[in-house]
Amino acid sequence: MTLAAVSDAGPLVHLAEIGSLELLATFDTLLVPETVYTEVEAGGVPDGVADLSYELVEANEGRVGAEELDAGERAAIAVAEGRGTVLLTDDLAAREAASDAGVEVRGSIGVIALGYGRGLLDRDEAASRMRALQRETSLFVTEGVVERGIQMLDEQ
Repeated sequence: MTLAAVSDAGPLVHLAEIGSLELLATFDTLLVPETVYTEVEAGGVPDGVADLSYELVEANEGRVGAEELDAGERAAIAVAEGRGTVLLTDDLAAREAASDAGVEVRGSIGVIALGYGRGLLDRDEAASRMRALQRETSLFVTEGVVERGIQMLDEQ
């Protein structure tokens, strides 16, 4: 099964903060809208992004009408919807807008779980990285979400 995903800025930044960008290689195709890359670039491109295999794509974010979303999130949703890919986002409003549009969504914790499922990490390393997302990054994630992620590992 071929896995394709489009990322907004969140997972690129948050996975980089814990040295886990290589997990994005779990996806056979990784798309990054130009708008998202510009957002990431404005904050300083995280170490490791240059080593990723991804395709910069244009997006018509005007198609996504959720005004509470930034341009990068709208672009990523538009690409995911248009190409039938998974959306990678850590933003709750973006997750809801994508789900409403019928787009499958994964956050950084879901990327780690997928890396575990594909044999890139053992269970303890995956759980440790999930906890690191909560403790060591700019991502706000609750203890309950982290524990649910770890429970997902045990269910695989």
